[in-house]
Amino acid sequence: MRPLHPIDFIFLNLEKRQQPMHVGGLFLFQIPEHAPSTFIQDLVADIRNSKSIPVPPFNNRLNGLFWDEDEEFDIDHHFRHIALPHPGRIRELLVYISQEHSALIDRAKPLWTCHIIEGIEGNRFAMYFKIHHAMIDGVAGMRLLEKSFSKDEHSKTIVPPWCVEGKRAKRLKETKLGRVKKVFAALKGQVEAAPKVTQELFQTVFKEMGKNPDYVSSFQAPSSLFNQRVSSSRRFAAQSFELDRFRNISKALGVTINDVVLAVCSGAIRDYLITQDALPKKPLIAMVPASLRDDDSDMSNRITMILANLGTHKEDPLERLDIIRRSVQNAKNRFKRMSSDQILNYSAFVFGAAGINIASGLMPKRQAFNVIISNVPGPREPLYWNGAKLDALYPASIVLDGQALNITMTSYLDKLEVGLTGCRKSLPKLQNLLTHLENEIQKFEQLITQKNITQKAAEKAVEKNEDTQVYAQDLIVESNTVEKPA
Repeated sequence: MRPLHPIDFIFLNLEKRQQPMHVGGLFLFQIPEHAPSTFIQDLVADIRNSKSIPVPPFNNRLNGLFWDEDEEFDIDHHFRHIALPHPGRIRELLVYISQEHSALIDRAKPLWTCHIIEGIEGNRFAMYFKIHHAMIDGVAGMRLLEKSFSKDEHSKTIVPPWCVEGKRAKRLKETKLGRVKKVFAALKGQVEAAPKVTQELFQTVFKEMGKNPDYVSSFQAPSSLFNQRVSSSRRFAAQSFELDRFRNISKALGVTINDVVLAVCSGAIRDYLITQDALPKKPLIAMVPASLRDDDSDMSNRITMILANLGTHKEDPLERLDIIRRSVQNAKNRFKRMSSDQILNYSAFVFGAAGINIASGLMPKRQAFNVIISNVPGPREPLYWNGAKLDALYPASIVLDGQALNITMTSYLDKLEVGLTGCRKSLPKLQNLLTHLENEIQKFEQLITQKNITQKAAEKAVEKNEDTQVYAQDLIVESNTVEKPA
């Protein structure tokens, strides 16, 4: 039995029927070329017949303010096997994921489910896994993923994700005395963090708010189409983009890849809102989750948030990029001065009111930010499951009352995998955002192409000017060496 972390407690209390608080992932696999026709059925049978015992957090269920071990674990409650109707296009797959992502997880059992989905075009199958955000954050989820699959395409060992024991799961088996010592150590850390947090709060209130144009407060987000009450119905859309496209833009413009990602999202959101005749005059604010995980753990939540000014009131992509870069850097500079415990305490003070408003719904038209944009680093090497190569993975996340859109991305190999989760009722034609993302990437690519052309032209002009100067100097030298007539 272990106590709930305060952030885990918040995620649990935020949950309502129209506001499920689980995160998920859609994993697309390529069936091996010479696999038997019963490949999927054999895989499912091996999973069901597996004698492996689920490990924390997958065997933990809620017991008041604690996580307790489920002594009556039933795999059939968590694991499902379905087949898509013909023709099994990605469209049908995303419809199924949208429906499943709308459903609450039963709190009487460990808070996760896994679906194996066959019948997908291109000789593929999928796994959809969802787990309550109280049990895990994005970085921890990625770590569990990498431990679940193999880097060897010839490996035939089938280990379900819920049976992979991480280092943190092993540490949970320590004695009660060891756990009590850690609780007191954590409390000591909170007390020691107070002076620095107070100092940073003083600087924020008296030196930053209203004085620094790059500081983004939790009071400046305008009302927008994204900020309304949500229904229980979700729409999930997904697409892969080449990561090198973002790298090239980043290198050419001298900014980080994350800056480019936010700028691309900003332009896509702007274009989407324009098509809905709903673009606010003031710039939209994005909440960007930031991981504070400084160990090798793969459970619970260690996250804070950065508020980024998306500059959606500006038509010029480069102006928006500069506004985003400055606002993000302002937050990063502040966090660099604090430890992870200090950051968590600081965030609790600064964003506490926003969290209470989301939880209570007292002021549905008042929001600290307009949209959630999250970018989680993923595996850099190809992964396999029983010889089936993982082709793509798409993250699915949370939407809340007042926050009807969530854009979550993760990297895998040479791709950036984008998952859009939105309220089906609030956001019409959400899938069009994927087209707007592609269009915005192309805008930046055109800008850097023009920049390169202009730079080369300037270099040629300089070379031509230098050649002219050298030619003129040669004429002067020659005129000085010509013999004068007698």
